[in-house]
Amino acid sequence: MNVGLMVSAAGEVDASTVAVRAEANGYDAVWVGELWGESGVVQLSEMACRTEEIGLGTAIVNVFSRSPAVLAMTAASLQRVSDGRFTLGVGTSTQKAVEDLHGESFERPVRRTHETIELVREFTAGEGRVDYDGQLLEAADFPSLETPVPIYNAGLGPANRRVVGRLCDGWIPHNIPFSHLESAFEEIETAARERDRDPEEITTAPYVPAAVSDDLEDAREIIRRHVAYYVGSGEGYRNAVSMVYPDAADRVAEAWRNGDKAGAAGAVTDEMVDDLGVAGTPETARDRLRTLVEETGIDHPIVVIPAPAPDDIATTTIDELAPDQL
Repeated sequence: MNVGLMVSAAGEVDASTVAVRAEANGYDAVWVGELWGESGVVQLSEMACRTEEIGLGTAIVNVFSRSPAVLAMTAASLQRVSDGRFTLGVGTSTQKAVEDLHGESFERPVRRTHETIELVREFTAGEGRVDYDGQLLEAADFPSLETPVPIYNAGLGPANRRVVGRLCDGWIPHNIPFSHLESAFEEIETAARERDRDPEEITTAPYVPAAVSDDLEDAREIIRRHVAYYVGSGEGYRNAVSMVYPDAADRVAEAWRNGDKAGAAGAVTDEMVDDLGVAGTPETARDRLRTLVEETGIDHPIVVIPAPAPDDIATTTIDELAPDQL
């Protein structure tokens, strides 16, 4: 199995040490998120220097806090220092992060994503000089870096999934229930074919929140708290979960907005835990991950250790879900 690992919340202080460990355990790629606290770009630079073959990617950096030119330079530089192992994963992030942290307007996020990806592609993989005149972004008379980089998009809603189909090498869905992934991919497939692109060449690489423990209820509670955080704090995530669980998602979001985090986690049903994460003992968790890949069209599951997980469960999860164990 081709399996990736998100290392930004993996229960270790030094993320690059997690990357080294992941490579030794047979993971195909390590991915780094970026919200607040650590620069994903700096982390990946260190990982590139400490590893030999494992893939490296952002999952994700947002399209508002860096200009397309900065994203392109960053991607080209990481591609160079990693000897071609880098993938640029982008997304809109949330209105809260974009406006309250970065001070940017969360204006037309899907269009912003579309134009950013187009322009980054021109800057990294184009030939000659780049001229771009979009609705929101523009560039004129600068040379391409001529360093192609795979670009993935974490599109959740239908319009953003169409961006994946039109422009991207991969899709990083987050909080779309696994049972709905194939149906959600149909939007990508249609958009790809409209651009004469082969949808089979678009990698589906979802976040797979995972908790492995001999105590089954501890593992499931970690997933409940993880789901509650995202459904409660981001409208896009709530909408994604609502594709299959509209009423439950509303109850989770309402409890979270009212400051009842425990009540929000309690509103995450058993069915939602099973459809939005992997939780269980080592053997049951491995079986669940295998089944997901076999039955849902997932090409590259990205194992994510939820922030509520204590260090011992984080370490166990990394070890037990490693490809060498599967």
